[in-house]
Amino acid sequence: MAGDSETPLLLETVDGVVDFKGRPVLRSTSGGWKAAAFIISVEVAERFAYYGINSNLINYLTGPLGQSTATAAENVNIWSGTASLLPLLGAFLADSFLGRYRTILIASVIYILALSLLTLSATLPSDGESHAILFFFSLYLVAFAQGGHKPCVQAFGADQFDINHPQERKSRSSFFNWWYFTFTAGLLVSVSILNYVQDNIGWFLGFGIPCISMVIALFLFSLGTWTYRCSIPPSDQQRPPFSRIGRVFIAAISNCRKQTTEQQEPRPSQQFSFLNKALIASDGSKEKGKVCSVSEVEEAKAVLRLVPIWATSLIFAIVFSQSSTFFIKQGVTMDRKILPTFNVPPASLQSFISLSIVLFIPVYDRIIVPIARAFTGKPSGITMLQRIGVGMFFSVISMVVAAFVEMKRLKVARDHGLLDMPNVTIPMSIWWLIPQYVLFGVSDVFTMIGLQEFFYDQVPDELRSIGLALYLSIFGVGSFLSSFLISAIQKGTSKDGCDGWFASNLNRAHLDYFYALLAVLSAVELSAFWFFSKSYVYKRTST
Repeated sequence: MAGDSETPLLLETVDGVVDFKGRPVLRSTSGGWKAAAFIISVEVAERFAYYGINSNLINYLTGPLGQSTATAAENVNIWSGTASLLPLLGAFLADSFLGRYRTILIASVIYILALSLLTLSATLPSDGESHAILFFFSLYLVAFAQGGHKPCVQAFGADQFDINHPQERKSRSSFFNWWYFTFTAGLLVSVSILNYVQDNIGWFLGFGIPCISMVIALFLFSLGTWTYRCSIPPSDQQRPPFSRIGRVFIAAISNCRKQTTEQQEPRPSQQFSFLNKALIASDGSKEKGKVCSVSEVEEAKAVLRLVPIWATSLIFAIVFSQSSTFFIKQGVTMDRKILPTFNVPPASLQSFISLSIVLFIPVYDRIIVPIARAFTGKPSGITMLQRIGVGMFFSVISMVVAAFVEMKRLKVARDHGLLDMPNVTIPMSIWWLIPQYVLFGVSDVFTMIGLQEFFYDQVPDELRSIGLALYLSIFGVGSFLSSFLISAIQKGTSKDGCDGWFASNLNRAHLDYFYALLAVLSAVELSAFWFFSKSYVYKRTST
């Protein structure tokens, strides 16, 4: 507790954190927005690099590498899925061994190496085997690097705000909104500029600019080192969090036939009561280390409570993956001319997702939240799960709109006799695609940011990198499911002389059917999400 004079306030330390050398930190000189500003800048630079590759990858695969649309879409989804699942490994290493600060440094160096090799691959002949080998090796090395970078940077940024300090707790509630706002602003620039460079100037520069961006990211991160608050590493006597949680499940299974004969103090919660069996000593002794504690059991329950929410977010992730695959290929077939000598790069329409996010987040944070707060009395206006559900609703609407727009595109192609002329531009403006992109952006403001905050806030404190990795894994598994769904549908619909829903000639394909199917699946998912969220017990009653 700080004293009444100015000096004690300036010398007040922050409990539970240290600087990068393991020394206690002062509240007045560490953490808060001054440290978060460096970390947010790093995220902007890293996302600029990542989406500079991801946003136009399908055009590189169908262009220089000569893959079909369906194969390229599957490869994009597999790579995106891998990139979104690898954060589980990076978060495990950070939370159990390296710490977030060191993990970010190491991942940044690997990132720069991967992007350098990717840039080099663009100089090789496109029809050579060495080009494809180096390209895919570099691409998956990028995925590996961002697997360490992505879950740790955001968790490290949120760590700069002390949850036990009233003002800093309020700031952390806004951190997730402004985090997403700033990195989306960087994404907007990335999609707008890099896609044009890649389509009109060349891929060497198109991959080289993201490499330079990551060098800047590492420099910015190092610049803020003296302001950071780092978590205290576990002591030698303290079990790593994964070990503790795993031991609870093993003990509960081992004791499944036993009855609890003693009342535990404090009493464990009754949700997932089968895990309370872990409180029974296997050998009948109460010796320290031989029985799980109530706090360890509650940690395991906190992780288990996340599973239904995680599972009922997967269809949203499948929908999310369409903006970087089929939406772009639709745009390629449409009238993209703005000026007589300038055509809009189809991948750059993803900038409307970013633009709608950048415009809507301030509206949400400064207008919607205060109004909702006046009615609910909650600091965040609405709960995290309510926020996620609203975004899922907009996701359903976006797929309905996408299906109708595609029906319109196919009708125009049919009316002008262009069904078998895939290389001829359809006389329908590419701006018809904007509504579905904007709805994606509004959906992201609710669901994406809600999921980030939810999985950071609701996991045990020592597993916050893992929490954000679980959030990212939703989109990893969603990308794999999208790839599987595309493959299965194409195989099932390309029989008896039919080209299938995902024919390379999109004028003969049926993306409208696919979007309608996703709209139905999304509606079913929203119903399941609503059912599970009603019974969810928050870790903190103040949420």
